[in-house]
Amino acid sequence: QVQLVESGGGLVQAGGSLRLSCAASGSVFSIGVMGWHRQAPGKQRELVAAITSGGSTNYADSVKGRFTISRDNAKNTVYLQVNSLKPEDTAVYYCSANIPSSGAWNYWGQGTQVTVSS
Repeated sequence: QVQLVESGGGLVQAGGSLRLSCAASGSVFSIGVMGWHRQAPGKQRELVAAITSGGSTNYADSVKGRFTISRDNAKNTVYLQVNSLKPEDTAVYYCSANIPSSGAWNYWGQGTQVTVSS
């Protein structure tokens, strides 16, 4: 089992920045890809960024150039630096972890709220 705990959300003005953190514990050796997702009210959860254990990254088009995902394997922590925030970035942000070959996001954190005021 893997436990994921997010932190770093908050209220910020448009154009501002935040750094979200996700600390993993438990069977961290089993983790492959880690990701950040978000879910706004009335909308489906969407993947915004993902990073492999080797550091390869992928981003949703809506956040490219503004969000940066990084991973510190020694600390079992993944980060999401969110810059140039827009009101439409307002959502609950969730961290997730994938077990290789499972084809799914196997573990989820509880989420952290990001609210961007205009």
